Amino acid sequence: MAVSVSVFLSFFLGLVLVGLVSSSKFDQLFQPSWANDHFVYEGELLKLKLDNYSGAGFSSKSRYLFGKVTIQIKLVEGDSAGTVTAFYMSSDGPNHNEFDFEFLGNTTGEPYTIQTNIYVNGVGNREQRLNLWFDPTKEFHSYSLFWNQRHVLFLVDDTPIRVHPNMENKGIAFPKDQPMGVYSSIWNADDWATQGGRVKTDWSHAPFIATYTGFEIDACEIAASAAATESAKKCSSSGVKRYWWDEPTLAELNVHQSHQLKWVKAKHMVYDYCTDTARFPVMPLECVHHRH
Repeated sequence: MAVSVSVFLSFFLGLVLVGLVSSSKFDQLFQPSWANDHFVYEGELLKLKLDNYSGAGFSSKSRYLFGKVTIQIKLVEGDSAGTVTAFYMSSDGPNHNEFDFEFLGNTTGEPYTIQTNIYVNGVGNREQRLNLWFDPTKEFHSYSLFWNQRHVLFLVDDTPIRVHPNMENKGIAFPKDQPMGVYSSIWNADDWATQGGRVKTDWSHAPFIATYTGFEIDACEIAASAAATESAKKCSSSGVKRYWWDEPTLAELNVHQSHQLKWVKAKHMVYDYCTDTARFPVMPLECVHHRH
């Protein structure tokens, strides 16, 4: 009887607090999207190559609305100037939403730079840049996107480096009803990626290789045919159906996370669009209400 009760409680709790948990091999969650011949598979590791013929990229087999996506990446070693390795989520169409990690290559000995950006209804221009506090070419590090109806978080090894809150009450659009695919790629962007394009890609160092492992998706999966209203309803908690990303403890940063974010901004941020008065003589509305 005790076993039966235990099984019942486990089943009930599974119904009450749910999510789509996917922590798997690459080919169970993703597929190559271009330049298949620039993929190298080594056991649990995936390597993407960039040379003067092509870069490479992959995409998720499904789309998601709310939850957390994580990939562990070891970035291009040595002189990676001109190269960009990207990890991002994006919906489809001209009015798309998008959350970007872009790792901008560097000359040997210089710190790696992460650029993050957010598109809402097709509008981006929300770049922030920071220098990492470790060498991301020596070991794998986790890069995550967490998304619910309250905010979007960018995390590095679970340390928040950026938060984009829902400010619809201030008349600011928030990305909450477009399911997104998950993508990553490596390509040449030496017209802008390193020191504003002053340092070009040195092809004598090719191939440039980004290495991946630890593909994890814990999010609400959406069918390709689902309408926006159906997606939002399916992926929002109601009644006995409670999704983990809607838990009150995840509605805002906790004290420790807030301190971590302040440290990142104070010690490692090198560019914030909110303070770029040359680009934005009038401060963007979301910056007026929230410095993120």
